[in-house]
Amino acid sequence: MAIYSTEVLVLGVKNWGNADKIVTLLSPTYGKITAAAYGCRRPKSPLAASMQPFSWLDIQLSRGEKMDTVRQCEHKGFFSDLYEDLTAMAYASFIAELAKELCSEDEPQVEIYEKLLKILPCLTKFNPRICALASAYQIFEYTGCQLHYSQCALCGSKIEGDCHFDAMQGGAICTSCSQGKQTNYPASVRLFIEHLLHLDWDNPPKFQVKGIDLINAEKILLDYIQSLIGKPFKSLAFIKQVTSLNK
Repeated sequence: MAIYSTEVLVLGVKNWGNADKIVTLLSPTYGKITAAAYGCRRPKSPLAASMQPFSWLDIQLSRGEKMDTVRQCEHKGFFSDLYEDLTAMAYASFIAELAKELCSEDEPQVEIYEKLLKILPCLTKFNPRICALASAYQIFEYTGCQLHYSQCALCGSKIEGDCHFDAMQGGAICTSCSQGKQTNYPASVRLFIEHLLHLDWDNPPKFQVKGIDLINAEKILLDYIQSLIGKPFKSLAFIKQVTSLNK
């Protein structure tokens, strides 16, 4: 039985059996890991406190034919502030769900892993809606399915002014290549997305955005996720529920 160690971020947990959990972990070295944490729901289990979403751990696992097994772990940190802010938690769940869908097993995910460690603390300090949107756009840049926002996806020319956007064709389409298709990608939305892509999580700037630009940037992202993943995100229902409560 092969045993290996790595640091991980817990992206999700699911109860299993009477006292166990199935956990989804993200490792910079091994990518996404699905593992069984046996007995961790028992009060005296040494794993009980660690097998929670957004725990940051040094962990030891053993390889299994269908699923790895958590053997032991040690806390490196815990984003406890998320549990005190329901809105931040809702948007953190969206980021975690996106990472789970986009990351692969046995494929290093250093960039996304390090990005998440910077993003999660920001959700309780800044606007979590904008943080989640920025993080999603940035995470896509480390996958093989990123879109073009500032250059034409067909001819590569720099986008100027308003233009057409088609995620299935790779993103922004310049006026020459769009062949008269509807202009649905205003310059203001493009500039907002460019700002999100270059947002520095170590020193996030303060800025204002028009509500319509925020909504349009979200629509571009969510429509693309739906077409790519092919199923609704559970976290989106959570966000809707939380925002309704806030209103």
